[in-house]
Amino acid sequence: MKPTNHGQSNPGSQGHQQGSRNHHEQTKRHAFDSYCKKVCRNEIRDYYDEMQRLRDKEVNFSEMSVHELGQLSVTDKYFETEQTFNVLGFPIVVYGTSITAALKNLPERKRDIILLSYFLELSDAEIGKMLNLIRSTVQYQRTSTLRELKKFFEEELSDELSNSTSTDAGTSGQAEANEEK
Repeated sequence: MKPTNHGQSNPGSQGHQQGSRNHHEQTKRHAFDSYCKKVCRNEIRDYYDEMQRLRDKEVNFSEMSVHELGQLSVTDKYFETEQTFNVLGFPIVVYGTSITAALKNLPERKRDIILLSYFLELSDAEIGKMLNLIRSTVQYQRTSTLRELKKFFEEELSDELSNSTSTDAGTSGQAEANEEK
């Protein structure tokens, strides 16, 4: 029979418990260290994979054709179709060649009424005060000017359609002549 130490601790078992505790903590450290290395390795792999995907999709500008480069660029045409009208000290900028041409063809008073009404969003009464006209005169001139503008644009549209039709007819006539040969 072994002698028992009542109430006394076994000096050998303390060392074993201490060693077991150290071994357990060291195992935890190794597991955490291994986990961190795997995470870093996977992040590096993901980074290189993403860089490879980007390299596969990217093309140097020097390797692109003129047509491809043209598709990537945009040429701004800010001032080509811009016209500034000065109405009673208000600069009103109008964009578009056809609307600018139509407004230039109008008498100054009618043009001023249209610009003040539709570009500065003033009422007929406000425009009348500014131009020293009664509201009904402003309304009449605005509506008659709108009819003139409508007629102008209808004529412009019919001219464009007739030009495109005659161009199409000319090209189809050439095609028919080539087929007969």
